[in-house]
Amino acid sequence: MRLESPAKFTAHAKAVQAQQQSQDKQVLICCGTGCLANGAREVAEAFTQQIADQKLAVEVGLHTKHTGCHGFCERGPLVVIQPAGILYTKVKPSHVANILERTVLGGEVIEALLYKNPADKSLIEHYADIPFYKHQTRIAMRNIGRIDPEDIDDAIAHGAYAGAVKALGELTPEQVLDEIDTAGLRGRGGAGFATARKWRSCRKAAGDRKFVLCNGDEGDPGAFKDRSIMEGDPHAVLEGMVIGAYAVGAREGYIYVRHEYPLAVANITRAIEQARDYGLLGDDILGSGLSFDIKVTRGGGAFVCGESSALMRSIEGNVGEPRQKYVHATDRGLYDLPTVLNNVETLADVGSVIAKGGAAFAALGTDKSKGTKAFSLVGKVKNTGLIELPMGTTLRAIIYDIGGGILGNRPFKAVQTGGPSGGCVPESLLDLPVDYEQLAEAGSMMGSGGMIVMDDRTCMVDVARYFLSFLTEESCGKCLPCREGLKQLLAIYDAILAGKGKESDIARIETLAAAMKLGSLCDLGRSAPNPVLSTLRHFRSEYEAHINDQTCPAGICRDLTVFDIDHETCDGCHACVKSCPVQAIAGERKGPHELDQDKCISCGVCFDICPIDAIHFFPKPRGKEADHADAND
Repeated sequence: MRLESPAKFTAHAKAVQAQQQSQDKQVLICCGTGCLANGAREVAEAFTQQIADQKLAVEVGLHTKHTGCHGFCERGPLVVIQPAGILYTKVKPSHVANILERTVLGGEVIEALLYKNPADKSLIEHYADIPFYKHQTRIAMRNIGRIDPEDIDDAIAHGAYAGAVKALGELTPEQVLDEIDTAGLRGRGGAGFATARKWRSCRKAAGDRKFVLCNGDEGDPGAFKDRSIMEGDPHAVLEGMVIGAYAVGAREGYIYVRHEYPLAVANITRAIEQARDYGLLGDDILGSGLSFDIKVTRGGGAFVCGESSALMRSIEGNVGEPRQKYVHATDRGLYDLPTVLNNVETLADVGSVIAKGGAAFAALGTDKSKGTKAFSLVGKVKNTGLIELPMGTTLRAIIYDIGGGILGNRPFKAVQTGGPSGGCVPESLLDLPVDYEQLAEAGSMMGSGGMIVMDDRTCMVDVARYFLSFLTEESCGKCLPCREGLKQLLAIYDAILAGKGKESDIARIETLAAAMKLGSLCDLGRSAPNPVLSTLRHFRSEYEAHINDQTCPAGICRDLTVFDIDHETCDGCHACVKSCPVQAIAGERKGPHELDQDKCISCGVCFDICPIDAIHFFPKPRGKEADHADAND
């Protein structure tokens, strides 16, 4: 069915909304990647089968809906019963019959499946009352968890393409740009560049052939918000691209998606086909005269292809390497033609900005960082998952109010934001408002929205080394400062973690980091020192302990740490015996255990698993042979 005008679209939207309202009861089953990994597909099949067997669709108006990621990945598979708004967590196929009988038909709540608040152990019945959701404000993710991403009518019933209809039917391209400018929308992929400024530059660029690109090459460790948006609400991304194409005068678009995101590719591809069928992509969209279509390109997994010019070279079929930054993509981008490149989340915001007006978006956030921001909250936090909240929300509110605090109630140590290009923010800055400027001042950055929480059992020197190792493998090697700088930094960190660090190493690290920032060709090399410099800035004492005392304060570095069992405390629970990967621990149940130091590999699993803190770690003794080796270095 082709919708040939804004009027026909509006009429269709009203029809599908009425159809939705006629469905008295719904079961929303999260089928995002996280829940699917925990068995959500089997749960969904069980609901479909039993509803069909009992003819509940006819008798009580019950319908199932397979949605994208609800965000609360820690508690999946998730099921929401509407209109009551009841959230059930960790649902299994064996629970389905009980849910249908007791909740859907009987109006009873099954307490065993409710969320238990870790703060006070209370059971929370309604989705909207759970702190994880209660403190969020969703714009980019406004429909994720509410719609079936495979059904364009469901998306339209929830407001999809309303912004595009308004733009093409009521606004000029300049007015669209003005609304984006009023919103203060900035790039959600890392740098935070003003979206309106970028679009205006492309509109003014010479030439009739222009491109709008979507960067779905989300490669930061711990980040998955772009994937979840593409999986759970692909039409929001397409709508943003259509509006962008209208604003800049483009006819062609590409979505660049990581090869590791098969569900995102499938849902985006299906959404493009549906949008074409409805006349929302292709020739003369909604009778506006705009002709614009989109293709999907799959990346090979190279982290550097998240960089704009490398991404464009990859789409062209060339090796994904960056080029000099004085060449602006808005003048000479894809195929050396004017190009706009935006992040998935940025484009998902655009439809809402136009539909509701830029001022509504700008009313949220801070003076320079407007609107909301999506984050992937992971690490040593009780409630891991996908969140979206107003810019300016403090780290404390994110980690403790939404995240529920630190696992095991251990002390908070740091949070790493911005992925390999970001930095580590310490406990002393927990009340830092999260926006582009504040994170930069703290030595970190917004990045693509990864937020990794760390407790006191985290070695910050090891954290910096991890990101250096990642970037060393991912560097394209085109420019010397990045290619050789990363290798040299990694070698220094390897020596420090092995107890062979020197007092001069910190100065060498700082010199190499400065050279990489100054001389690297692209932002991968220029930002690679951020984890290094931020850990040096906020956790310098840990570096000094590793170098001067050959100790790891967190007990993580194996070459510097030994573990032992306190016989007076040990109650023989056997937890450490079961968890030791090399069978270095022995002992009878309810009796003191022994740790064989000759077998122990200092992995620390026993320390983490012990429920009564009967295992302690100490600096590894340094013998004469080790001292002699250091003297000869």
